[in-house]
Amino acid sequence: MLSDDDLTRGFWCECWAEDLAGAGRPMVTTSFGAYSATQADGWLPTALRAITAELNPAAPKETWDWLYESRIDTRRALLRSEPCTVSVTYASTRITWTVHPVLFLPLADDHETPELQPHTHDFEPEAKPHTPD
Repeated sequence: MLSDDDLTRGFWCECWAEDLAGAGRPMVTTSFGAYSATQADGWLPTALRAITAELNPAAPKETWDWLYESRIDTRRALLRSEPCTVSVTYASTRITWTVHPVLFLPLADDHETPELQPHTHDFEPEAKPHTPD
């Protein structure tokens, strides 16, 4: 059984894209796990700058307003382990970034040999009788 010491606190970050002119559903374009509020907070403006620069070299005003005015609220929320969402819409495209606090489970290390229960090696499968073809 896992203990609290086996779990790592962090944030799950996703970027969603939605074509507002189409009938399709939003799609996750990228996602990753951040292991600190600082790492998650750094991902948001980096992704925001990169994607909005692709949408329009003169990035939408709401993007830059968020970067310079509202980012402190996002940073404070992340430091309190609260979820955050930032969206920008340009023309018929909406990009949404979400960050949610999570607990990461440890992955199995294939280099470690698990300790088997006592008497595990005492079990021998029954030999099946050989039948000629």
